[in-house]
Amino acid sequence: MTWYALQHKPAQGDRALAHLQNQDITCFYPKIRVEKIKAGKRTKKLEPLFPGYLFINLEQTDPSWAKLRSTRGVLRVVSFANKPAAIADEVIQHIKDSLDTVTRQGGLKPGEAVQLSEGPFEGINAVFQAYDGQERAIVLIHFMQKEQRVKVPVGALGR
Repeated sequence: MTWYALQHKPAQGDRALAHLQNQDITCFYPKIRVEKIKAGKRTKKLEPLFPGYLFINLEQTDPSWAKLRSTRGVLRVVSFANKPAAIADEVIQHIKDSLDTVTRQGGLKPGEAVQLSEGPFEGINAVFQAYDGQERAIVLIHFMQKEQRVKVPVGALGR
């Protein structure tokens, strides 16, 4: 079986996913947790990693192809020269592995020990305090005889 991309109708990704799964089609709709500030309040919610798209795993000879266009929420199959564009299994697996990494990084709790793996504080042990948006974190490091609060990229945190 091969992976293909589907474009879904605006704001109907979850609907398309549910209807495809009801047809026993293997789907992958990657989402990530994002933190946004709305009306002065920090909120977290899941958003699609690829807005407007989801992935399906089908054989070229599968009879489900005929149903895709009429599936609720589905806009079209991503195609080139009227042929569905195949996506290598390795690409989908890499996306899945990357999502696992993001989830692990996103699972840090205040007070948890981390090690900084890049930047001017590389190799220094720190204590995680909080996330500061999507890409930065606040950590405590022992520097110049006292604890200092420092903002670092989330990707620089290791366990």
